[in-house]
Amino acid sequence: MHNKTIAQIARELAAGEYSSVEITQALLSRIEQLDPVYNSFITVTPEQALAQAKAADELRAAGQAGIWTGVPMAHKDIFCTNGVLTTCGSRMLGNFVAPYDATVVSNFNAAGAVCLGKTNLDEFAMGSSNESSFYGAVKNPWDLERVPGGSSGGSAAAVAARLVPGATATDTGGSIRQPAALCGITGIKPTYGRVSRWGMIAYASSLDQGGVMTRTSEDAAMMLNVMAGFDPKDSTCVDRAVPDYTATLNDSIEGLTIGLPKEYFSADLDPAMAQQVRAAVAEFEKMGAKVKEISLPNTHLAIPVYYVIAPSECSANLSRMDGVRFGHRVADPKDINDLYKRSRSEGFGAEVKRRIMVGTYALSAGFYDAYYLKAQQVRRLIKNDFVEAFKEVDVIMGPVTPTPAFRAGEKTSDPVSMYLEDIFTIALNLAGLPGMSIPCGTVNNLPVGLQLIGNYFEEGRLLNLGHKFQQATDWHQQAPAGLV
Repeated sequence: MHNKTIAQIARELAAGEYSSVEITQALLSRIEQLDPVYNSFITVTPEQALAQAKAADELRAAGQAGIWTGVPMAHKDIFCTNGVLTTCGSRMLGNFVAPYDATVVSNFNAAGAVCLGKTNLDEFAMGSSNESSFYGAVKNPWDLERVPGGSSGGSAAAVAARLVPGATATDTGGSIRQPAALCGITGIKPTYGRVSRWGMIAYASSLDQGGVMTRTSEDAAMMLNVMAGFDPKDSTCVDRAVPDYTATLNDSIEGLTIGLPKEYFSADLDPAMAQQVRAAVAEFEKMGAKVKEISLPNTHLAIPVYYVIAPSECSANLSRMDGVRFGHRVADPKDINDLYKRSRSEGFGAEVKRRIMVGTYALSAGFYDAYYLKAQQVRRLIKNDFVEAFKEVDVIMGPVTPTPAFRAGEKTSDPVSMYLEDIFTIALNLAGLPGMSIPCGTVNNLPVGLQLIGNYFEEGRLLNLGHKFQQATDWHQQAPAGLV
């Protein structure tokens, strides 16, 4: 049962081939057996999952089932889930049991989905390797000595290891697309504002966006159908009609123009990765698409801009984590200053502290104009590059990462080297554009991801392109060696 996609499970549940309780029990058993190796979950919720599965089977027996009724999935442990530990991978929230559901969680509950648990992540979504989690590093199912990517590495590893057919995730600078690429699965980050952020614990509010991790583009479309939509509780959520993303999966791409940014095929990209990406683009040419070289001249500024804006926003967002209102609190503080200092010192890990310090400095009096304001001005230049590019092309393609998955511990002592892993993904978050990663090959038996970049609110086009590619190739069907 664990090899089935979301679409297969939905069809087979509808056909009565098995019950929701049966597939939920099978996946829970698999998680119990295998996840001690991968560490992809922080919290598994068997009692809740089986109760949801039983309720789903009763609805189906009564003729009241929808497409998602009884289908299992998981949530990244950054989405508040009523009555369930919600940690953000941090000691700071190690005792936080959410008293409400995030909108994304509510949407899946309303659709009848079964949540198996909460997946691991870099602490407060800050990282590119899933090594900064207080609950331990996640292992890449393709090679246990390598990282799965981050911050949504737990969701990616769980899907790649066939522990769950789909999982929610978030992307602030590449945290869906990068782990999807390194784990050989499909991941999509929608347009900023397409999915509600209410109840999704914030890292950088102008960059964060919820999305999905699945094995196929069809499954991603099914998940996004549930997640996307206007939410009056989120002031950044866009009030715009949501199409049925599954309805356009098989549309023709004849005559579509694909842009290849010359900046994405620079010396920063491993030549073997470039070869796989170009071979994938050639598949689209066979389907009738045209390819055109374009330029995104401010690409090189994306990382420095991001690492001013994101830490600044994280500094503001995490200021509430003080040991008073909620979060880790030290025992026997001497006074209020001691309470603040020791609670935050013990509660936050090294990477989170590093970003808080950078952000606090950038926002401080005398430096705001020189750093934060200037970064926002350059952010506009990066956005304008994409605006101009989409006047010439319909979609942009390129690599997701400069190399395949790197070894655990290889970059932890060099934060700048770690940050450069996001060189091809960060610009999309700065511009608020939708982006997607689909598996398109291997280098040294490790997965390679193809990045698809669309214009605003064109998630349907990306899912269509992903689906057409997956009908013509089998990279998305390949599993890590030795996976049972």
